[in-house]
Amino acid sequence: MVYRGSLAPRIVFVGEAPGAAEDRIGLPFVGRSGRRLDLAVGRLGLSPEEFGIVNLLKCRPPANRFDRRAARTCRPFLDRQLALLRPELLVTLGASALRAIDPAAPPVLAAAGRLRADLDPPVVPWLHPAAALRSRRWSERWDRDVDGLATWLRARAAQPV
Repeated sequence: MVYRGSLAPRIVFVGEAPGAAEDRIGLPFVGRSGRRLDLAVGRLGLSPEEFGIVNLLKCRPPANRFDRRAARTCRPFLDRQLALLRPELLVTLGASALRAIDPAAPPVLAAAGRLRADLDPPVVPWLHPAAALRSRRWSERWDRDVDGLATWLRARAAQPV
């Protein structure tokens, strides 16, 4: 479970840990959550060459529970991946991914959809796509956050270099 996407992405989506489908196939975000994320990527207008997807944890945790000790162990691997990929922007997917990337961030519900420009690269936290699948309320929030990033990306593309 290493990476899915371009080797020169503008944006890298960082998830928490592989789920059952990801563990079976060996790629991040290929199950139901992955389909939801792929739809969001399409709404952002990103081509396959412009994004990548990675998980903080490199293997499925026992009982599918995020493990902070495993996160500390896997973090150097994530850092190396990000150093090689050099994205312009990270989008964290869920509270654990946000906490791992930005320990000083507010809770994910307060941070979601808001650019954290003080980080390098900048980070936009999102709810985990699985949350959007479980609740209409979180689905609406997910859609707002996707639309917000799409608007930001369009505005950024319109700016002269």
